[in-house]
Amino acid sequence: MNKQRNDVILQFSTLVIFFIIIMFSLSIFLGGHYSPGGGFVGGLLVSGALLLILIAYDIKTLNQLLPIDFKIVIAWGLTFCFITPFIAVLKGDPFFKHYYGDLHLPVFGAIHWHTAMLFDLGVMLAVIGTCMTIILTIGENE
Repeated sequence: MNKQRNDVILQFSTLVIFFIIIMFSLSIFLGGHYSPGGGFVGGLLVSGALLLILIAYDIKTLNQLLPIDFKIVIAWGLTFCFITPFIAVLKGDPFFKHYYGDLHLPVFGAIHWHTAMLFDLGVMLAVIGTCMTIILTIGENE
């Protein structure tokens, strides 16, 4: 009994839903230091989007799309989390003092930035790396 899988609808809708989830996680991440959200929730959403690709396709496809070791992503995230508080110390201010300003980008215009975003970026990378490492370790049965 040879069952052939037909996942065309799931795979097509995954591409659309993946884009929507990534955009929503970016919105949650960027608004995290002004409202609920931030790096942790944004990282969970990105991990969920990657998990959706893993379910719709397979591990080999995910590895072709993102040929990275998620343990390195954890290391980068922890590096951002560790370095961010020392920015203030290097400037002679109290530990973990935050700085803010405006960044002018050609397409986006003026973007308000905050050093809390660097810490949130570290948290986001650490969450993505941890979740995907756990999921891929459990999912590898070959």
